[in-house]
Amino acid sequence: MIVGLTGGIGSGKTTVANIFAKFNNVAIYNADSEAKKLMNTSVVLKSKIIKEFGVESYLNNQLNRPYIANLVFKDKNKLATLNAIVHPEVKNHFKEFVNQQDHKDYVVYENAILFESNSNLKCDIIITVYAPLNVRIERTMLRDNSSKTAIESRIKNQWLEDKKLLQSNYIINNLDAENTQIQVVKIHNILTEKSRSI
Repeated sequence: MIVGLTGGIGSGKTTVANIFAKFNNVAIYNADSEAKKLMNTSVVLKSKIIKEFGVESYLNNQLNRPYIANLVFKDKNKLATLNAIVHPEVKNHFKEFVNQQDHKDYVVYENAILFESNSNLKCDIIITVYAPLNVRIERTMLRDNSSKTAIESRIKNQWLEDKKLLQSNYIINNLDAENTQIQVVKIHNILTEKSRSI
């Protein structure tokens, strides 16, 4: 069973994924960090990114993240181009990962742009992590040392929260650590039971 885990920037998806990771019958796949690894290791991806965004895309054989971020978060078309290059590679990588996890009850697929990339179509269950916009902006400013304007331009490239929430099976309100933990345990118990009854 594949469980999609998403939420807007700063909502706390990774915090929630880390709680799920504590259960030994669950496998976690973080699309964002795997995409970053693939952009640094895949020869195919490197050549496509350089062809599209120029040789400045890589520094010392590593993705020049500030350069790429500066390009794509200001231009929706460039972001769409980057996603079109990276997503198929990540999808194939994820497929291989899932095939290796048949001893687990379910796989959590953490993806910030689950809906935007149509990856939700591959999920049996969808969980969205929610936090109010002002909290998300504040958290991201602290985490990334980014300006409010930079964060707001990234948020504009993601689906509106309401749209995500309406298409989710479960919503985790991530404001208080203890309460978040309780919600995750509850959902985990339901999912474990579901997967074993399939």
